[in-house]
This record gives sequence, structure tokens and C-alpha cells, in this order.
Amino acid sequence: MTDIAVVDYGMGNLRSVAKAIEHVAPHLTVTVTSDPEAVTRAARVVFPGQGAMPDCMREMNARGLREAVMDAARRKPFLGICIGLQMLFESSEEGDVQGLGLFPGRVRRFPADKMAGPDGEKLKVPHMGWNEVEQVQSHALWAGIPQGSRYYFVHSYYVDPGAGGLVAGMSSYGLPFTCAVARENVFAVQFHPEKSQAAGLRLLSNFVSWEPALRGAARAAAAA
Repeated sequence: MTDIAVVDYGMGNLRSVAKAIEHVAPHLTVTVTSDPEAVTRAARVVFPGQGAMPDCMREMNARGLREAVMDAARRKPFLGICIGLQMLFESSEEGDVQGLGLFPGRVRRFPADKMAGPDGEKLKVPHMGWNEVEQVQSHALWAGIPQGSRYYFVHSYYVDPGAGGLVAGMSSYGLPFTCAVARENVFAVQFHPEKSQAAGLRLLSNFVSWEPALRGAARAAAAA
């Protein structure tokens, strides 16, 4: 049984994610896989990705990973990264594509008329580089990470949740935007923890030891 499955649907440098997890959890088996059965058997699942969301959705579906990913997000510790955050929502302005619909809300492009810094300088899209994150709710994955820690971002779109209780972290680039969400056994971030040095490695370390409270049906399924 794989301890942690990193879902591979052909989009992004997943080896760097796996290597970062192996660094913080050398005692665990980390597998980069496109096999739905391996995802289903894993104790924990990491769902990363880079690129355009329509391409990511198409490739995930083509590999038969959709149901395995959705099942994992319902019943085991689950970490979404970058596009792996965006795909959890209902739809995206990028290609007007439908997401997995696990969370209410839409993925939006940074609006050109808001792309100005505090001193009026024009901000480029994509948002690329280091930025501070405000932890807006207490969570096990923030443990030991100082408020306002900086993480590495690369994105042109951000999630606009349809439920305020989902928001776990905020950042700002021309406008405030949600950069982390949490619900039950799912935590997902827009930034790249594997590229974010000490704060990112601590978040990954927190994930591999996280034991979220599962709902009754999910707890029974996980124990079966």
C-alpha cells in the first residue's frame, strides 16, 4: 500500500512535489502515479498540477482518474496544489470549463483594471514570485508556520469560493484573493509548497502527519 500518492495526469513537474514530501517524510512511501487503483489504495493523496485548467481536466478524465480523485477528496487526507486547488471548484473562466464541483465557486482571471500595486505600478499577469499569506482560520496544516509567511506563486487565475467557511488563507495581488481552502479532510493551496522553502516544507510535513476528523460514512469507508 502506498502511503502517499501524487496524482499524475501529465501536467506539471510532479517529481519536485514528490521529492519535497520524501524530504519531510523519509519513512513513508511516496508514489507518483497515473493509476486510479493506486490512488484509491493510497492512505493520503496529493493532487498537484500546472498549466491551463481545460487541459488539466481533459488529461485527468482521459486517464480515468476523475472518480479516484473525487473519492479521495471525500474520505482521506487530501492536499490540492495550484491547479489541483482550482479543479476542485465548479467552473473556471479559463476556457469556460467545468471543474470537479467538490466546492462551490468559480475560478476567475486576475482583472486587468485591478492590476496595480500600492504605489500605482502596473502588475504583470501571471502573478509570479513570493507573496505573503494570511492564515484566516486555524488549521493543523498551518501549525508552526508564522502568520504572514511567504510562499511561491505562479498563476493567472484565482478561486472565488461560493462559501466563506472554506477560506483558510488569503493573499493580495492587485486585490485580495483566496489562496488556501479547507474543509474536513481536504486542504488545498494556490501556491507551491514544494518551492516555498521552510514554510512550504513545514506545510507538507504537517500534511503527512495530519489526521482529519472524517464524517461517519467516510470514516467507515476508510476503515473497510
